[in-house]
Amino acid sequence: MAKSRVSISISLLLLSLWLVSFLAFARAEESGDGDEAIVEESAVLALDVSNFSDVVAQHSFIVVEFYAPWCGHCKRLAPEYEKAASVLSKQDPPIVLAKVDANEEKNKELANKYEVQGFPTIKIIRNQGNDVQEYNGPREADGIVNYLKKQVGPASTEIKSKEDAGNLINEKTIFVVGVFPEYSGNEFENFMAVAEKLRTDYDFGHTLDAKFLPRGDLTVKGPLVRLFKPFDELFVDLQDFDVDAIKNFIEAATMPMVVTFDNDPSNHPYLIKFFTTTTTKAMLFLNFGDETFETFKSKIQEAAELYKGKNISFLIGDRDASRGALQFFGLKEDQVPVIVIQENDGQKYLKPNLEPIEIVSWLKEYKDGTLTPFRKSEPIPEDNNGPVKVVVADSFHDVVFNSGKNVLLDFYAPWCEHCEELEPILEEVAVSFKNDNDVIIAKMDATANDVPKDFNLQSYPTLYFNSASGKLLSYDGTKTAEAIIDFVQKNKDTTTPSESIKDEL
Repeated sequence: MAKSRVSISISLLLLSLWLVSFLAFARAEESGDGDEAIVEESAVLALDVSNFSDVVAQHSFIVVEFYAPWCGHCKRLAPEYEKAASVLSKQDPPIVLAKVDANEEKNKELANKYEVQGFPTIKIIRNQGNDVQEYNGPREADGIVNYLKKQVGPASTEIKSKEDAGNLINEKTIFVVGVFPEYSGNEFENFMAVAEKLRTDYDFGHTLDAKFLPRGDLTVKGPLVRLFKPFDELFVDLQDFDVDAIKNFIEAATMPMVVTFDNDPSNHPYLIKFFTTTTTKAMLFLNFGDETFETFKSKIQEAAELYKGKNISFLIGDRDASRGALQFFGLKEDQVPVIVIQENDGQKYLKPNLEPIEIVSWLKEYKDGTLTPFRKSEPIPEDNNGPVKVVVADSFHDVVFNSGKNVLLDFYAPWCEHCEELEPILEEVAVSFKNDNDVIIAKMDATANDVPKDFNLQSYPTLYFNSASGKLLSYDGTKTAEAIIDFVQKNKDTTTPSESIKDEL
């Protein structure tokens, strides 16, 4: 279980770094307008723990956004969500959009129940709260409206003609079709059950005749599942109608053999899937404008074919689009082309400045176990006399686990706005404990140092507290000096007198 948690946290960190890279160009100066009250009569229902269950129980379909007032992405979504809510409220029947301030202490248990791990998180709640699905659609008003209109209709659309198929299936998206001799029986029922379960992720259709489909084959007879995709072999078939078999088939077939990491929005769903899988990740970063790009692309495709089904997912990333990921691995732009392997437990292997011909042979060395893992650590600071002590990977265990002190540690990223806001607060906390030799207030750049597997980082900043007796706690309270000081006071152990912290660090 611990290994699974570590794998997920690493993937979420990589995913957040990709989002930072991609969204950086769109980041605008935020004015005070975002903090003003919303229009007098909002079309978005405001829910909290006191009315949430009652409201949800009244609806067979309701969409709920979990947000935090300080979240920049939530502020950008707010006017689009409001516009969409206004349009959808006029549908017949109306589609209800709601929101919950998950930053409020009273609503945190509610957010935990719905597995809110970041902001904004949007959930589609069906059948009076009995069925909960992730909202995986657009974040602008028109896109939200169109996506949700489809979600309240049938999970699968009948295809009765080539025109129907042409309107539903295109060369840029994934579409799953069930071909049946008749709309009855276990095969049809299982297909429809899967369509209902996965409808927020994929589009589904069903037909009695495969000749209506693109690249239609007159010899194809149902029952059959055909999945169309805009990459690799363009379509794949399945004839096993066990529910789990269909779901596994869709999950496997909808991941490109080599995912492309760039600024093309059509690639984003595959990137999200890549970074949230539990497979080992092999990532090649290079300049897509370089004359050797096609050769590199061919070689990474060759490697993906060679290791297909061997628990390795492959990615090719543009240097300019993936700066956040390069930062995460402590790499400089002049080290590309570079290939990186990231294992589930955080172990990394990399080869900078490689040639295309080296890709397959280097992966073979990795599989043979002859490569040395890469360890990322900043130098131990010579001058570490500030109130907040700097911790690096090479000093981590000595300070956090072996010092015999109570240590509050801030994992931060240099580019993170919320980390910058926390910095003076952390200084204030450190100053308050300056005469307490039992307490160390410290920080570590989690993008420049390897983070030990004991720590589950899903966003920045993340605070952990390790008591002198070795009790490790995550800090989930409000990020004010008073609250953090109170947390440390309540959880610290008294240690025996020792030399000054300055000497230890």
